[in-house]
Amino acid sequence: MAASMADAGEFEKWLNDRLDSLEVDQEVYGAYILGILQEEESYEEKEDALLGILSAFLEDEKLEDVCKEIISQWAESCARHCMNYLLNFLSLSVLAIANLIEKQAQIVVKQKEVSQESRKRKEAKEAVLAQYANITDDEEYPFFLDVNTEAEEEEQAFPPSGDKSLFKNTNVEEVLSRKKQQRDQAKEDSHKKKETDKMQREKDKLARQDRKDKEKKRTQKGERKR
Repeated sequence: MAASMADAGEFEKWLNDRLDSLEVDQEVYGAYILGILQEEESYEEKEDALLGILSAFLEDEKLEDVCKEIISQWAESCARHCMNYLLNFLSLSVLAIANLIEKQAQIVVKQKEVSQESRKRKEAKEAVLAQYANITDDEEYPFFLDVNTEAEEEEQAFPPSGDKSLFKNTNVEEVLSRKKQQRDQAKEDSHKKKETDKMQREKDKLARQDRKDKEKKRTQKGERKR
C-alpha cells in the first residue's frame, strides 16, 4: 500500500521523459502505467502488466530491462516518500514532546510559586497573630510589664559582690513581699475594672430598656387620645 500513498509528481515526470525516449505516447500510456504501479501490490503483478503494455513498442531483449527500470524507479520514489513521511512524523513527535516538557516545567514552576506565596501568607498571618497575642496579654496582665523593674530591684537587693553574707535576708524578703503585693494589687484592680465595666453595661442596658418602655407608653397614650 506504500505505492498508493506515494507522491507521484517527481516519478511521473521521469516516466513521461522515459516514455518519450522510447517513442511511446506518454499522454496515452503515462497515466495508465502510473495507475498500474499504484494499484498492483506485488512485483510480479506490476511486471506482467508493464510487459503487456510495452510489448507493442519494444523488442523482447529490451522489454524486460525497461519494465524492471520503471519498477525500480517507482520503488525508489516510494522509499523516498516513506522516508520523508517518517522524518516529518519524528519531527512532529519531537516537537510535541518538547512542548509537553515545557508545559510540565511551567506547571512545576507555577506550583512552586504558589507554594512559596502560600508559605509567605502563612508566615505573615502567624506574625500578626503572635503580635496580637502579645498585645492582648499586655492589656489583660499589665503587671507583667514590670518584669524589668522587678529584676532591677532584686539586683539592688542582691548587688554584685563576692560576699553575699553582708546583706540581710530581711531586705530580700521585703523586696519579694512588695513585688507580690504589687502583682496581687494589679490582679485585683484588673478584676475590679472588669466588674465595674460589667455593671456599667448592665446599667446602660436597663436605661435603654427604660427609655424604650417610656416611649412605648407615650405612643400608646397618644393613640388613645385620638
